[in-house]
Amino acid sequence: MTTTTATIEADPTLPIIRTTRDFDATPAQLMRAHLDPELYAQWVGPNDVTTVLDVWEARTGGSWRMRNIRGGEEYSFHGSFHDVTEDRIVQTFTWDAMPENVSLETLWFEDLGNGRTRLHAQSLVDSFEARDGWLESGMEVGVNDGYAKLDALLTAGEV
Repeated sequence: MTTTTATIEADPTLPIIRTTRDFDATPAQLMRAHLDPELYAQWVGPNDVTTVLDVWEARTGGSWRMRNIRGGEEYSFHGSFHDVTEDRIVQTFTWDAMPENVSLETLWFEDLGNGRTRLHAQSLVDSFEARDGWLESGMEVGVNDGYAKLDALLTAGEV
């Protein structure tokens, strides 16, 4: 049975957040869900935001820019895709309101067999204070809401 809540852990010795979650999907399906702009915008983030991708060049050396809209508020983010392979994405992530807090994110997919995959994500920030700020921001709501929406897309056969 697939766990529907992500495990989010702070590394005790490095300013890293590690996230893992299992999906009833193949690595190729999860990679597509992360790279296809139409799919990504449908599932990423909390349930109460709409995501708009202004730039989405999901390739090695590409860039991205997105906005999350909640009521009359808008939050913008940007980054670069440093490396995109068939089973790994390395990118930066910056919230425009705090441009000094850039994270380096690595995402990879572990094939568990029988159409199941474990997603691993690692976010490295520049300080323990920044890492703790991320953890205290309520990020787990956005992570878990987003992955639940991704589950629904997978179940519906849209990925």
